[in-house]
Amino acid sequence: MKNTVLITGASTGFGKATAELFLARGWNVAATMRTPHEVPGAFVTALDVVEPESVRTAVAASLERFGRIDAVINNAGYGLYGVFEQLSDAKLREQLEVNLFGVMNVTRAVLPHFRANRAGCFVNVSSGAGVFGLPMASAYNASKFALEGFSEALSYELAGLGIRVRLVEPGGVLSTRFMDRSGSEGGFTTEIADYGPFVESSIALFEGLKASRGSGEDATSEHVAEVLFEATTDETDRLRWVATRNIEAQVRARRETSEAEYMALMRAAFAPPAT
Repeated sequence: MKNTVLITGASTGFGKATAELFLARGWNVAATMRTPHEVPGAFVTALDVVEPESVRTAVAASLERFGRIDAVINNAGYGLYGVFEQLSDAKLREQLEVNLFGVMNVTRAVLPHFRANRAGCFVNVSSGAGVFGLPMASAYNASKFALEGFSEALSYELAGLGIRVRLVEPGGVLSTRFMDRSGSEGGFTTEIADYGPFVESSIALFEGLKASRGSGEDATSEHVAEVLFEATTDETDRLRWVATRNIEAQVRARRETSEAEYMALMRAAFAPPAT
């Protein structure tokens, strides 16, 4: 009997690449997305992570099709970027609704099935922005920091029930439409001139990082899909996987050095322009 994985946000990027990889490895795949379109070989069903009824319906349809779900990859998400004071309240709430409460909605819908089987695996797609703070990303940071804490706490609650939780942390992957959506999601209430020089310098810094990362062999959706597959099938109690090398220096600084060393590194990278 084949194993079955349910993947959210499977229309593009990590989700699409991961669906294709699991299919190639012989799994049943329930590829879920807000606006369904064909994913050859997969069972496709509509799922909007911020609508609990939509989530329940998609989970029920997947169980009806395959009889069992063995793993869930909570991939659906996006980034909201901009100086915090300029972001609208509606957009801030939407960021948390999708990236945090969306994961919780899917997890809550699948947990009874996993508990009944005393087995199952949740793989939550985090980010380098779930490990270290970034300017112009306060809302995205908030959602991913919260996802990290939620996932770790959940892993302790579910370990005794045979249910595993994993966090996969990619960063700087260019072969997705994530940044396209991120760029269109600005919810500015107004432009505040005081932030102008800082915004300009931050944008220039991120553009430079983007250009330097373009040739990285692991900066692809396909590589991240491989890491997601590894995390899903790993039988140990490991919680976190860093999925791309281009964030390893920041992750090590955050997790393996002192607070003073970490803050010195980050402040040097994101020093405000001289005025």
